[in-house]
Amino acid sequence: MKGTSTERTEGQRPDGEPGASQGAASAVSLTQEAAEKIRNLLEEDGRTDLKLRVYVTGGGCSGFQYNFAFDEKVEEDDLTFETEKVAVVVDARSLSFLAGAQIGYEEDLGGARFVVVNPNAASTCSCGSSFSTCSKSEE
Repeated sequence: MKGTSTERTEGQRPDGEPGASQGAASAVSLTQEAAEKIRNLLEEDGRTDLKLRVYVTGGGCSGFQYNFAFDEKVEEDDLTFETEKVAVVVDARSLSFLAGAQIGYEEDLGGARFVVVNPNAASTCSCGSSFSTCSKSEE
């Protein structure tokens, strides 16, 4: 990925307290391209108050899949990370799968998409929207 994150804060709960055992290594960050695309989408909709919620659900070809949504709420078990002046919200369960991940944005002949570089993923499907955390031999 081209861009790198230049501004990162430690995870914080809605009450402003740091999340348990959260630090820079567990932060979910955005590349400059992803942050710029998100800011542009929010500005187009006139909703610059929204945060990007990133979460993991079961499914997809590899076992887990990445999900993205814009959200105005921050729940009690959420952690918020700020990168490139964009707030990213991750619930505690999803953070165990996403700690240290970086979200990028790519445009090419195949289309435009957000991509996740996840150090916790042992394998991903060919389109990159789902992942597993252990190889078949470890299951």
